[in-house]
Amino acid sequence: MANLIDVLKERGFIEQTTHEQELKDYLEAEQATCYIGFDPTASSLHVGSLVPIMSLAHVQRHGHRPIALVGGGTGLVGDPSGKTEMRKLLTAEMVEENAVGIKKQLSRFLDFTEEKALMLNNADWLTKLEYIPFLRDFGRHFSVNRMIKAESYKMRLESEEGLNFIEFNYMLLQAYDFLELYDHHACRLQMGGSDQWGNIVAGIELIRRVRQETAFGITFPLITTSTGAKMGKTAEGAVWLDPDKTSPYEYYQYWINTDDRDVVKFMALFTFLPIKEIRTLEKLSGADLNSAKVILAFEVTQIAHGREEALNAYRAAENMFGPRVVPKEILPSSSVPRNGAEVDNAQGRLEGVLPAVEIDSTPQSTIELYRFKEGIPAFKLYQMVGLASSGSAARRLIEQGGAYVNGRRIELFDDLLTEGDIVDQEILLRAGKKRYHKIKIIENNA
Repeated sequence: MANLIDVLKERGFIEQTTHEQELKDYLEAEQATCYIGFDPTASSLHVGSLVPIMSLAHVQRHGHRPIALVGGGTGLVGDPSGKTEMRKLLTAEMVEENAVGIKKQLSRFLDFTEEKALMLNNADWLTKLEYIPFLRDFGRHFSVNRMIKAESYKMRLESEEGLNFIEFNYMLLQAYDFLELYDHHACRLQMGGSDQWGNIVAGIELIRRVRQETAFGITFPLITTSTGAKMGKTAEGAVWLDPDKTSPYEYYQYWINTDDRDVVKFMALFTFLPIKEIRTLEKLSGADLNSAKVILAFEVTQIAHGREEALNAYRAAENMFGPRVVPKEILPSSSVPRNGAEVDNAQGRLEGVLPAVEIDSTPQSTIELYRFKEGIPAFKLYQMVGLASSGSAARRLIEQGGAYVNGRRIELFDDLLTEGDIVDQEILLRAGKKRYHKIKIIENNA
């Protein structure tokens, strides 16, 4: 098996490492334990967290043990890294609730059975520290001159709000986390985003000074799209891993809409497909590149939500946009359906007819029947269901020819949608090429 460092580097995970050759030797000589900290400010992680999550999955696949460390203790203080203003401080109850959701999502990527992976909370030891002994035993090893040169502190020092004393302690606490995990779990490798470099090095230095042992660090590059946007950010908000926040279908569609220039990079980072097969995508264009996007969307959805949900999303997309034949020679290791055998292919559907398969993952809302007896202006309906942010935005969409009801283009912004537009107690609206909303009609006595 290839060395973990070589695999991570080849797939685009590594920006910096400490002691690279010693780290390689360490990973080849014995089972290693590695940790990454996760901020528990929400009950769900999002697509922006996938790089650290996938790196831990690679750690486990190479026979090592990953630790996901929830920052319950540091969350009570706030991490200044990458922020120009102070983070919201959490309560212990909020951290505990969020940790449950985070572990559920991480369990899709990591096997926590029989302690093959661990999920720990640094509140278990940080909240028990006594201030004077901590300063005497560990604080004396930190140079303020070096600390304020760290990128995470420099950004805050130069900001209007500045850096408060609580946050200034963060580096010491994260360094102590590394020491704690070294002492109790033989953890000698910490990984994190590029903004964590100073904190990681501080932990390595603390272990060297206090235990006279070598520890290691790896940082990841900041992953952005080719347009320069942050990963996981859309006009509608963050793309969450929690299916209740971002449905598997919406998750699938996020990846389908990947920019052509990002397909190879995202395939290497966010799937487990062989890197040799992924490199062949660099020569693709047109329909073949679109097939690769189908594979990307299917694979990442399958990893995050399971095969059944990936198949449902694949089926929903087929019903919305028509079947896509994925050639067998493109990424042959992928388990994406290639001939429709695993999905309900509804044949012979005409444009303007609602999908034959129930698509629960399509955004939906309910409206009473009597509203359509009176008639609802098209632009108002688009605003009501969220396909347009305002009435004027809905008017522009319709006037530009981008609004459809059951496959029929809406010609006038004030066209009345009535009972005659209802098919099988439903109306399907489309905005542009890829945004859909299904309205379910319910009876009402009004």
